Amino acid sequence: MINFENFSFNYNKKAPLYRDLNLNLEPGKIYGLLGRNGAGKSTLLNNITGLNSPIGGKVRVNGQNPSNKTPSFLRDIYIIPDDVYIPAIGPDSFLKIYGSFYPNFSLSRCHEYLELLEVPHKRKLNRLSFGQQKKFIIAFALACNTRLLIMDEPTNGLDIPSKGLFRKLIASVTSRNKTFIVSTHQVRDLDNMIDHVLIVKNGQLLLNRNISEISEKITFQVQPESPNESNAIHSESSVGGYSVMRENLDNTDTEVNIEQLFNACITYPDKIRQIFKSA
Repeated sequence: MINFENFSFNYNKKAPLYRDLNLNLEPGKIYGLLGRNGAGKSTLLNNITGLNSPIGGKVRVNGQNPSNKTPSFLRDIYIIPDDVYIPAIGPDSFLKIYGSFYPNFSLSRCHEYLELLEVPHKRKLNRLSFGQQKKFIIAFALACNTRLLIMDEPTNGLDIPSKGLFRKLIASVTSRNKTFIVSTHQVRDLDNMIDHVLIVKNGQLLLNRNISEISEKITFQVQPESPNESNAIHSESSVGGYSVMRENLDNTDTEVNIEQLFNACITYPDKIRQIFKSA
């Protein structure tokens, strides 16, 4: 569905951000795009949506060049930005005006999602809190039923109960025909939601693996003391002792700690590459 072929991009000719990147994103998956600020997450998203164009190589989304911004391309993609803009109109007017741009928009589903996310129905949208505005846009985006949905920091502004509702809703609308990309630095918010991890740092793709592959190669456990064995990849203090990442040498099944995985990739990228080099 999304293909980067020998993709190169820079903002400064003396310092290329991406060079000859090859990456394929398939339908039916929820991708977590992780990286610190300035790592290159927004650059990838902007090239997927046609806001930027590569200086070398190709980007194709649903078989189309995003830079052409054809109507058939735009009606099948939705982007939830970090900072949402909401006009000073009521919810019904918004849904009528903007829903018309998306052929597969479902008004009934949108009301269902708004109810689940506990968004008020009567106030003008600009009078809602930032968190409520964010939830309104999330509900609208999902109701548009586009094949590609990009969410940039979707949990910003959401309280803890709302984050739980968001994860529940995303899990309920996945399908084999849709691709979701969630870009965030709030790594904990992706626990039990994504099924594929992309980690970037300074324009380099450090990790591109699905959750099951990660679980096969690495274990995540908590122990009372700091580890000193050679197969410990990364450890950090946690409640109850130390959270420890190890190479999975005995086929142990543990839940993937995405936050710790991210920290390990940023701190010890060579170790992570070595573990996955033959996968």
